[in-house]
Amino acid sequence: MSKQILSPLPGTFYSRPSPDQPAFKVVGDVIAVGDVIGLIEVMKSFHEVTADQAGTLVAFIAEDEEPVMAGQPLIELA
Repeated sequence: MSKQILSPLPGTFYSRPSPDQPAFKVVGDVIAVGDVIGLIEVMKSFHEVTADQAGTLVAFIAEDEEPVMAGQPLIELA
């Protein structure tokens, strides 16, 4: 059964800390509770998105730099 990590707030989703840095996580990575999986930008303020459940990253549901709503799925875990 797959699990999803949801956006805690509305804003823009970023999968990497900055454009010249690698992504926080990539497909196939093992995710532990508390791992940073991305950032949400709200009015020039960046908020870390941390995993609230563990699993293996199967897919990004939200694209990098995509606007997201609170409660919207960001990644899928197996």
